[in-house]
Amino acid sequence: MIFYDFEVFKYDWMVCIVDTNTRKAQSFINDNEGFKSFYEKNKYEIWVGFNSRHYDQFILRAVILDLDLKELNDFIIKKRVSGWKFSQLFYKVQLFNYDAKLSRDKSLKQLEAFMGHDIQETSVPFDIDRKLTTQELKDVEKYCLHDVYETIEVFMKESTEFNSHLALIQEFNLPIKHISKTQAQLAAIILDSKKQHDLDDAYDIILPDTLDINKYKTVVDYYLTYKSKVEKLEVEKLKVSKEKAKKMEVKKLKIDISDVPHVFAAGGVHGAKKNYVHTCQSDELIIMADVDQLYPTMMIEYDLLSRGVSHPEKFEKILETSLKLKAEGRKKEREPYKRICNITYGAEGDKFNHMFDARNRLLVCVYGQLFMLDLIEKLEAISSFELIQSNTDGVLIKIKEKDFDLLDDIVFEWENRTGLHMSFDFYQKVIQKDVNNYLIIDNAGNRKSIGSYLKQLSDLDYDLPIINKAIVDFFIHDIPVENTIMRCNNLIEFQKVVKLTSKFEYATYNRKKQTEKVFRVFASTDQDDGELRKVKKEGNKLSSGKIGNTPVNCFIDNGDITGKKIPSKLDKKWYIKMAKKRINDIVRGGK
Repeated sequence: MIFYDFEVFKYDWMVCIVDTNTRKAQSFINDNEGFKSFYEKNKYEIWVGFNSRHYDQFILRAVILDLDLKELNDFIIKKRVSGWKFSQLFYKVQLFNYDAKLSRDKSLKQLEAFMGHDIQETSVPFDIDRKLTTQELKDVEKYCLHDVYETIEVFMKESTEFNSHLALIQEFNLPIKHISKTQAQLAAIILDSKKQHDLDDAYDIILPDTLDINKYKTVVDYYLTYKSKVEKLEVEKLKVSKEKAKKMEVKKLKIDISDVPHVFAAGGVHGAKKNYVHTCQSDELIIMADVDQLYPTMMIEYDLLSRGVSHPEKFEKILETSLKLKAEGRKKEREPYKRICNITYGAEGDKFNHMFDARNRLLVCVYGQLFMLDLIEKLEAISSFELIQSNTDGVLIKIKEKDFDLLDDIVFEWENRTGLHMSFDFYQKVIQKDVNNYLIIDNAGNRKSIGSYLKQLSDLDYDLPIINKAIVDFFIHDIPVENTIMRCNNLIEFQKVVKLTSKFEYATYNRKKQTEKVFRVFASTDQDDGELRKVKKEGNKLSSGKIGNTPVNCFIDNGDITGKKIPSKLDKKWYIKMAKKRINDIVRGGK
């Protein structure tokens, strides 16, 4: 494999490369012929970059074709147009490109920051209007090569994604050139999909005859009249500016279901008791009831697979294989089949994918919501039933243990009627702030968590980790937050990683303009350490504001902090205060 990264200036360019076969690193600086020679020797290798699907692969092709790199760079970066539209000749350059960027909202520098690595940027501006000096080229090369090594590390930490990508290609006998495609594109190819150009029924909602809702007909009516709501909204949009029109959407339905506030919309349903903390008593059961492969099952049961799929029976076979391998515990063998099942729903909503089918995607989501509501309505017959939270594919409930057989019977009838299958997982404790932040723990101590307050962090998502740890320790082990925070002396545990978005011009720290876009921030007791602020341009005026969730007094450390201990000026009281505030938010809603 070849890991690579391009840097382009007005009069200079370079590419830094690490060849995993030879374990050698090398650079090509303004050397078209040297790079072409390297490419010819390695064009059958898989080339891996970060955001290379949208940038680096096009620069590479342009070098091979002797095109103007600066013009292409500005075409992609400034005009924000796909590189494929720059030149039809790009299709003639063979490149097996794999993009290691899996999350749209996370830059490489952010991921490096989470890992505690050096995130300092080169001091050479990319808009420099002259050739770079020898020293400047060395400086850029240093940081470019650094990013290549960081891309390798990110790739290794998310190698499961690459292996799944490769498994799809191998399992379904696709050519290796498809390594460059997204998994949604692979799914369309595997299912032999054809773009549908004559569909004009995006909001036509027809409900299944297996649905049985009586008490909550308001929700059913909401969806039956959804198309008229959309049509009315489109008329209203014509009366306002384009900017306002973009923000307008069909009003969501807010309603209490089983004494729990719910919100129903085209994209799904969410309902949860707010500020709910409960430990299961000896005569109680807390159950997470989830539907197995809900969306793909409904696509088959209710003929909601994209109408662009030429052979629906192929998808049915893939789903059948996925469930069979799951039952046999063959996780590795199941992965490519599971991926196709999970990807297909999302692909139905992608207008650039051959499986795009807005109506069927909407119906899949609506059916899922209504079938869950259908089940909740039936479960209300259980005297001890308490709904804790619900979403489109499952419910978290509490009942008395003596009522489990009745629950099982109700679910069994619902399964037979709807054609869906449900699994039960049992939990011992629930800590729930709201629908977006909760933690559930089973009898073995295993936990599942969602949301910034309580989620389990990873090397590539490591923001304010000491706060999460302090909150979890408090709820699970009854450890005061002061104990967790005061005993920790590793600097990385206290990091707050912030990224300046494209909406802002630059950041200032202690009133000084910063050239970097990503910062690793820490609370400080030193009053000379000021604020980190973001500067925005509105018309001809500049305005600034403090970056959210950062201390008024902070210090920045963008160097490598792996293994680094805290300095004496770290303000641990700031972290204790934040942890206590979040605990109060969870328990009392901030009151």
